Amino acid sequence: MKIKSNDSFTVKIVTLACFTIALFFMSFLVGRYSISPKTVIDIILSQFFDIQKYWEETLATVVLQVRLPRIVLAILVGGSLSVSGASYQTLFKNPMVSPDILGVSAGAGFGAALAMINNAQWWSIQMLAFVFGMAAVVSAYLIAYAFGRQTITVLILAGIVVSSLFQSLLSILKTWADVENALPAITFWLMGSLGKGTNKDVLIMLPALSFSLLLIFIYRNQINALAAGEDEARTMGVNVSLVKLIVVSSSTLMTVTSVSICGIVGWVGMVVPHIARMLTGANFSKLSAASFFIGGMFLLVIDNIIRGVKGVELPLGVLTALVGTPVFVFLLSKVKKGWS
Repeated sequence: MKIKSNDSFTVKIVTLACFTIALFFMSFLVGRYSISPKTVIDIILSQFFDIQKYWEETLATVVLQVRLPRIVLAILVGGSLSVSGASYQTLFKNPMVSPDILGVSAGAGFGAALAMINNAQWWSIQMLAFVFGMAAVVSAYLIAYAFGRQTITVLILAGIVVSSLFQSLLSILKTWADVENALPAITFWLMGSLGKGTNKDVLIMLPALSFSLLLIFIYRNQINALAAGEDEARTMGVNVSLVKLIVVSSSTLMTVTSVSICGIVGWVGMVVPHIARMLTGANFSKLSAASFFIGGMFLLVIDNIIRGVKGVELPLGVLTALVGTPVFVFLLSKVKKGWS
């Protein structure tokens, strides 16, 4: 039975990977510039092989400098947020947990707003968002360690406190911001967008994601054990404090990198793990793999809808919420015996 179960999981993951690859190539056809599939393929292949150029340079720029990084970032960010959500839900044993439970989004939002009111360049906005997002999570973790010895309940409460603090500071910055330039920029950033994504952002995202996924993969069995309870995990020889730190640090790195690049994108990290759990069950190794592919496809589809609408750039976070909330309600209606 175990062999059959593993074979079934392999088929599901391969299927999800194939759908992701297919959606990746199809996404190049979405946008304001109409480009044929053959031209898209030839432009991409021309970067590796000697192909006679018959297209305008503008089309190459659109494919390689605009659509390629945006499509790749949609997959990476969606996958990162989904794996982070699955990790936190497994650690906290709570289906309502999302990647920003420890205040990372609020801290990143404050950092980005702080840079914007000082007319900073885009890379400075990303850097401050990253720094303050990390600072928020570190603060929550230190508070929990000082007052609760890292118990789950105290850690969540510490995250709520830190998140409220940074949201209050963000509100103060918004009252100081220039209403003609800085305030609209802050508001739009907080709603999320992949419109400014570049190939440099992809190069930043890849190592952060790879390192985090490697940590999660190495400790996947210990995380599974921790899902049964801290006492049970300790009897199995699991270093509970270390595993908690691994989950929090790796999930935070993925989330804060994603937020610093594309702003705040809600509901992905909460909804997608539930969809993945319906396919794979609660086993964390299988759950995290499925969550990555489903999350990447989910965010890519949402961004394709945004790019397909002419004349206006819809906020990414708003659209994920519009789609995510009814999906989450539907998933809750399917749960008859609780969550595990």
